[in-house]
Amino acid sequence: MTIPIKTGAEIDAMRTACRLASEVLDLLTPHVKPGVTTLELDRIAHDHIVHVQGGIPATLGYQPPGYPPYPASLCTSVNHQVCHGIPNDRPLKNGDIVNIDVTVIKDGWHGDNSRMYIVGEGSIAAKRLCQITYEAMWKGIVKVRPGARLGDIGHAIQTYAEAAGYSVVREFCGHGVGRKFHEEPQVLHYGQPGTLEELKPGMIFTIEPMINAGRREIRELGDGWTIVTKDRSLSAQWEHTVLVTESGYEVLTVSAGSPPPPEFARAPLPAAA
Repeated sequence: MTIPIKTGAEIDAMRTACRLASEVLDLLTPHVKPGVTTLELDRIAHDHIVHVQGGIPATLGYQPPGYPPYPASLCTSVNHQVCHGIPNDRPLKNGDIVNIDVTVIKDGWHGDNSRMYIVGEGSIAAKRLCQITYEAMWKGIVKVRPGARLGDIGHAIQTYAEAAGYSVVREFCGHGVGRKFHEEPQVLHYGQPGTLEELKPGMIFTIEPMINAGRREIRELGDGWTIVTKDRSLSAQWEHTVLVTESGYEVLTVSAGSPPPPEFARAPLPAAA
């Protein structure tokens, strides 16, 4: 496996693309409310990416082998949808939860991130799932440093989520990102510490756990894209793009409206091993 190592100039270009992707989610935040459709959210995001940011929505027309072309500029996964939900004309209802996932291409570089949104007043159970999933992502992020292993990230996420009574989707994972939408390495959200590839400065990848309130089993809908929980339990996902630095990590997908890190992630970075 060859994991790309970005140069200083390439990292700067990724910082820009990732910031723009996060700013799309900032823009959408006040629009996510009862009565809005995910198709309208997609229109708002598309217009901003193309006409304001001068970028390209990476998902629009994206077609990996064996898939139909993806028809939208966002993925919008509602309630029991795990990932890759296609925007539609169904209005969001009070209490829904929705993951919005956006990737912006700017000057050939991909910035990839997603957030959970609670529509109106969410239930205690929905709020807890979204919060634990956010914290689980950060449990993985804080493991990133030179000399650590990819298995350290997955183990931290899995143990945190399962201790809270949730399950971790296994079929989808984080990934390297840069000039390509999906590069090496694959970043599993479960596993054993001290296993898999060693992290080195200049690596950039996403950490994006999908956590289910019920069982971890999933299935694909007939549209060829949307993934749902088999038991129809709620599912949540958060995603950041992360750089391995000389001494730890830098989260690249940050902007003025990014939710703050959990308290445990605000401590000083550990010294490099």
